Amino acid sequence: MNGLATALREATAVSEALKGSPALARVALFPPATLIWRMAEALAGGPIEIGAQDCHREEFGPYTGDVSAEMLLDAGARLVILGHSERRTIHRESDRLVAGKVVGALRAGLEPIICVGEQREDRRMGHAHQVVCGQLEGSLPEALAGRPFSIAYEPIWAIGSGEIPTAADIEDTHASIRETLEAMFGKGASAPILYGGSVKADNAAEILQTAGVDGVLVGGASLTADSFLPIIRAGG
Repeated sequence: MNGLATALREATAVSEALKGSPALARVALFPPATLIWRMAEALAGGPIEIGAQDCHREEFGPYTGDVSAEMLLDAGARLVILGHSERRTIHRESDRLVAGKVVGALRAGLEPIICVGEQREDRRMGHAHQVVCGQLEGSLPEALAGRPFSIAYEPIWAIGSGEIPTAADIEDTHASIRETLEAMFGKGASAPILYGGSVKADNAAEILQTAGVDGVLVGGASLTADSFLPIIRAGG
């Protein structure tokens, strides 16, 4: 829940900085719903894709205040983040609800990024893999088979804390996620696995060089061009 019209200047600055240079990475911005249309218009034809932060599972209906995947697509979004830790914890979203939203996103033609992650106590007790893989199994519908999607591993205790797991822990967890994806969708399941949680310019390169990490889901550091561009360049 960040971003007013002034954020369009930062998004445009990122886009302009990336134009005319070799593609360093696939880059997408996920503004609040109020800015999707304006950001999609402002960045049209540029190197940045636009996504949404959440969607409702139904196409239309009496769900005051909610936004469907079809509405997001109409506004210019092409991707959507689902099951983010804040949705799971603050809004008490279940794996089943997240799976329903994934089906809704696919119905509309949006590419979903499905988030999973453990609490600090889960990791301390040695249950991180069990929690994360259980979320995967409950949140990924069969309809994803053969469709483009990504998984974002975001340990809840790392978000906004400035702390991140060790490279070994990230590698180990991403390997478990890959094993679960292959068990669900077959060997060679190619969905990218991103890391999210206190990603910043000073740790992005190390995270991206960790085995099994295919990209990053960036939070607060994506709010300004000055803090986001070094992270993008770290992926080159």
